[in-house]
Amino acid sequence: MNNTTQSTRQNILAGHASLLAAVCAAMLLTAGPAQAQTVYRVVGPDGRVTFSDKPPLASDKATATGVGGKSVGGVSTLPFELRQVASKYPVTLYTSSNCAPCGAGRALLSNRGIPFTEKTVNTAEDAESMQRLSGESSLPFLTIGSQQIKGFADAEWTQFLDAAGYPKSSVLPANYRPPAATPLVTLQKPAAPSLESQNPTQRAPAEPSSPSMDTRSNPAGIKF
Repeated sequence: MNNTTQSTRQNILAGHASLLAAVCAAMLLTAGPAQAQTVYRVVGPDGRVTFSDKPPLASDKATATGVGGKSVGGVSTLPFELRQVASKYPVTLYTSSNCAPCGAGRALLSNRGIPFTEKTVNTAEDAESMQRLSGESSLPFLTIGSQQIKGFADAEWTQFLDAAGYPKSSVLPANYRPPAATPLVTLQKPAAPSLESQNPTQRAPAEPSSPSMDTRSNPAGIKF
């Protein structure tokens, strides 16, 4: 084989390799938007759940989901490993207004990407329940599973979170939204009094009327 023929074959092979690389790159570019497409989780009237890439009808109950079927802004957006830890060792933070250490503790959990529930202690009922729960009224108060941590200390909280298996840095999706803080004690409004309770005077039941006497068969009107 002479040098000219070998050089020509090498040029052909190089051209084929360039063409193949261009085709692969085009395929990746077209596949990218499809992978990032929104998927809708639709619950039918019969309770059946289906998934579709088309927006559901207004009458359908649907939740927009991202890649991997994770609900936007819901608890199910947690990655599998983090969801496993959070279900085994749930984190609850107890705070109150105008509490600087409470804000520092909240910031530590948020910056590390720890999914947590926040309970506020602002009323006398909240404080009483807090006393029964922790044995004292100092805040912040943190629970990790059955572990109770009183007061805020960066190193101590980090140590317990590490021991529970939480990631050292945030792995939360960008669309994750933590639940809003709620009072420790939820007071229920008393039911409105009924009309009968508003009027204590009970009406005596009316006496049944006596049947009319047939004076023709009982002219004396005798009653038994």
